[in-house]
Amino acid sequence: MTENAAVVRSVPGASGRALTEAYDTALLDLDGVVYAGPHAIVHAVESLERARAAGMRLAYVTNNASRPPRVVAEHLTELGVPAEPADVINSAQAAARLVAEKVPAGSRVLVVGGAGLVEALEERGLVPVRSLEDGPAAVVQGYDPSVGWADLAEASYAVGRGLPWVASNTDLSIPTARGIAPGNGTLVAAVRAATGVEPEVAGKPLPPMHRETVLRTGAKRPLVVGDRLDTDIEGAFNGGVDSLLVFTGVATPEEVLAAPVRHRPTYLAEDLRGLLEPQPGVAALGGGRFGCGGWTAGAAGGVLALDGAGARIDALRALCAAAWTWADANGSAAESAKALAGLPAAG
Repeated sequence: MTENAAVVRSVPGASGRALTEAYDTALLDLDGVVYAGPHAIVHAVESLERARAAGMRLAYVTNNASRPPRVVAEHLTELGVPAEPADVINSAQAAARLVAEKVPAGSRVLVVGGAGLVEALEERGLVPVRSLEDGPAAVVQGYDPSVGWADLAEASYAVGRGLPWVASNTDLSIPTARGIAPGNGTLVAAVRAATGVEPEVAGKPLPPMHRETVLRTGAKRPLVVGDRLDTDIEGAFNGGVDSLLVFTGVATPEEVLAAPVRHRPTYLAEDLRGLLEPQPGVAALGGGRFGCGGWTAGAAGGVLALDGAGARIDALRALCAAAWTWADANGSAAESAKALAGLPAAG
């Protein structure tokens, strides 16, 4: 059980201690949190170095199944974040475990994806193949930039024949150095459209990924750190653990304010420096108004209003409390455009 066990929350959580002290292991998403393509996210390298020095274990948990853990660890090390292959847990590993539970040992498996899936299957004693003509017993699909029409067609033929189909994840987008690009979910959608079949999904936010992460890290007081509400934060919610959302990747303030319960993070931070700090509480001021830092926020009549000055992240904490409380009481999201227009730039 964590210091602030995951609960149905209407206000962001608080921690009187730095998160590096309150939790033993950070389960960090990679794309949009630690790096974007070949480049480290701002403040990531130094923040992770300080977190490690404070005694927190760092594990890297990603839905991106394209690269083996060894390659990811090498990339992290090159960026200045020392990592071993065992520190990396990806959705390919979770998908391979699911497949191994469905087919006999040594079975052939049709792979639509990259080296990460191939290595994960081999780790389970399965034989990766690339064609239905090779007699596979199942299909596994994950993101890789090389996946093209011929790969998707081969998967469709196999799924259409009734073979079990496991997808590493269904993220619709992926952050890159050039911006947001299509993710594995878009490729899975093509096979789904062609066959009318739904895959079994291994990655975040579903339980197989959480199970894989716990088995491989042995974390006792984990903190999920991510940039996506529908994978990282929902995955933490489903696993009953706390989460830290950083605004360096996919999630926007507008999305967080409108988040349903399962997408509400425990904590908010601009970037990974949030690991090193206590998390201030949000005070209920009465009348549907909340305060944090130098800011007050309310949702009178279903329209969010923001007053005050200070750090942007404190304004967002107060706004989240007002927005979530309103939504829980009224069953609909509050209008946020005016309040968001008053936010200062990120610090």
